[in-house]
Amino acid sequence: MPRYTQPRKTWRYTNDFKIKAVKLSYQEGIQVKQVAEGLDIHPFMLSRWRKEYREGKLQGDNQKRVGVSKQKRMVSAKELRENARLKKENARLRQGNDLLKKWQRYLAEEHQNDFGFIQRYGQDLGISNIYVNGSRF
Repeated sequence: MPRYTQPRKTWRYTNDFKIKAVKLSYQEGIQVKQVAEGLDIHPFMLSRWRKEYREGKLQGDNQKRVGVSKQKRMVSAKELRENARLKKENARLRQGNDLLKKWQRYLAEEHQNDFGFIQRYGQDLGISNIYVNGSRF
């Protein structure tokens, strides 16, 4: 491991810079990671600044902190009905898919039983080898 002869350089950011970064990260559709990469800072640092901002510890030059809580959008009755319909359809499709999987397993077992019969009684019937799709059974 290399030895450092000089102390590590730590960056000091102004409160205005921190607040601008926090406000950027609170914009709709933007992630903390994207803002942090754009500003060339670690995402954990930006998350810490966001926490400090929420708690009121991080304030600009005698500025009051403006609330940045994200407004929850009210869901309309039409969207709720559509969501319920889609959930019901999804459940129906899953059930159909499960049924097809069970049917496929059943057919595979029956197919194995067919070849098992031939393997057990093939010599008695005069069958020495069976080839299906290039595979020998």
